[in-house]
Order: sequence, then C-alpha cells, then structure tokens
Amino acid sequence: MKLAVIGTGYWGINLVRTFASLEVLDCLSDADTGRANEVAGRFGTRVAPSYEEILENLAIGAVVISTPAETHYELARRALLAGKDVFVEKPITLRCSDCLDLIELAERKHCILMVGHLLKFHPAICRLKELVSSGTLGKIEYIYSNRLNLGKVRHEENALWSFAPHDISVILWLLNNELPIQVSATGGTYLQANIADVTVSNLLFDRGVRAHIFVSWLHPYKEQKLVVIGSEAMACFDDVAKENKLQVFTKSIGLTNGRFTTQTPVGTPVHYDAAEPLSLECRHFLDCIATRSAPLTDGRDGLRVLSVLQTSQRSLQLNGEPVQVRLTSLEPVLMN
Repeated sequence: MKLAVIGTGYWGINLVRTFASLEVLDCLSDADTGRANEVAGRFGTRVAPSYEEILENLAIGAVVISTPAETHYELARRALLAGKDVFVEKPITLRCSDCLDLIELAERKHCILMVGHLLKFHPAICRLKELVSSGTLGKIEYIYSNRLNLGKVRHEENALWSFAPHDISVILWLLNNELPIQVSATGGTYLQANIADVTVSNLLFDRGVRAHIFVSWLHPYKEQKLVVIGSEAMACFDDVAKENKLQVFTKSIGLTNGRFTTQTPVGTPVHYDAAEPLSLECRHFLDCIATRSAPLTDGRDGLRVLSVLQTSQRSLQLNGEPVQVRLTSLEPVLMN
C-alpha cells in the first residue's frame, strides 16, 4: 500500500518525512509547486501532477491531508468518494455538519478516517491516561492546560482553533470522552482584526468536574503544560521540560482546628517509553489500514473535539457568555 501527502507546509513536511521513512510514500502535492519540488527532492519522492491523478491512481490506497483547515472537508470528501483511506490533520473540518458527512461517507465506503490528534500518541500522555484510569489520582476534580508561545501567528484562524484542539482532545480522553455540559470562552484581539491572539476556554462537565484551556501566540516564552488535579494526587505533563516531563505530586492538605494546612507537594517522575509521537501516530494509521480497525482518533473523536471548538467559538463571539453543548444531531453518532 502506498499513500500521498497533500500539503507540505509547516506540519505537512513532518508527515512527508515520517511516511517516507516508513517506505509507504508514493507522492506529494502542494499548491506551491516550488515548495513541492523542493520537499520531494529532499525525501526522494515525486510530485503528483494533480489531486485528480492521486484519486484515480489505484496504487495509492490512502491520502494524508495537511492543508489549511478550510480545505479539509472538500479534500477528504473527494478522497473518500474515490475509496481512499484518509488521515486529516486537526481540526477535521470547520463545521460539525461537514464532519458528520465525512463520518457517514467513510462508513458507507468502508474507508478508514483518522484525525491528527497527535498528543493522544505521546507516550507521556498515554501513561497519564493509565494513571487516571487506574485511579492513582483519585476522582478527577480539575484539569487545566497552557499552550503559549510567541508565534506562530496565523492569518486564517485564531489561537483557539490553531492551538486548543491538542488539549481538548486530551482532556476529553482523560474524562472518558465525556463532553462538557457548557463552555464559556473569552479572548483578546491585538494583532489582526477579528482574529483572537489569546483565548481562555472554561469547560464544565457532569458532577462538577471543570477544565480550562489557555492558549496564546502572544506570549514571552514557550509553555506547554497539562495539569490534572485528583482527589488523591496531582499530575503534571510539561512538554517543554528537558527531563521528567511527567510527574505525580502528593496532595497534602489537612484540616487542623478548622484551618487548612498544606505541605509542599513532592513530585515523583513517571517513567514512560521514549518514542516519537508522530511516528507512533503514523504507524497507527498504517496498522488501522492493514487491520481495517477504527483508529483511536477516528471521525467521532474529531467530532467531539470540533463540537467543543464550535461551542467555544460561539461563546467567544458572545464575549464569554456560557453556551450549552448541543448534541441534538451529534448524539446518535457519538454514542456509537
């Protein structure tokens, strides 16, 4: 089986590199012909003359899409109609209705549909999921994430849509794919009209569990941190740290004479296997193609993340007013 990568930009070139190393890359395509030829030369592959040629080529069984988000739906839809398995970067589409259409089309055509939610393949996040599922942290009470940096400033989407899908996908996974009851989001626009550079999304789940996601491309230093607060212990994943990226901390809070007392939390590094998340993600896609099994990050996973993104965007437009996550048309699909 051979595949084609569509889009060779900031992230697409990493997908080209990885699939080329796995010896399954047939060709690539990019609207920028010069860029396409340069990348093809670097990785010893060819440039497809057109997307139509890729779709008509029976030797190409899958298409990997890493283009601007507004093009995802049409490119994925055409690939599925051609009977190709599809890997599409996050967000899967910009509208839930389009995502639902892709899910239904993939099922009708018996094709694999996978979304690029990379963090769910990070060995440290997988280990964190095990800690949560085993009850090591106790009952989950609060989760927060910070994804901050100076740049990469986008023109076609705001910081929420650019950065937050990573953390939304992980938070939902840690909470057994439960969707929040309501979302409120606020943000600030400073560099470009109508494109938020900074957003904070607050998620309320059933039984009082809460989460917040802080994203910004207007920040003096890089920070990528996920903190999980449980009733028994706390965990922190710091993707910027050079070592001990994942630690579990004691939660020493007592009540003495009506006053709370605390002790400085002690962090214990958590071991996890060292492996490149992108390689694991790409290998997972190939395994799903070979076994015809549903990916960990399938269309339904993409739909869950998209529903939270859309709700956050709606609240952002309403200046932080809480918005209910509506599942009227989504629930039958998400419950399958």
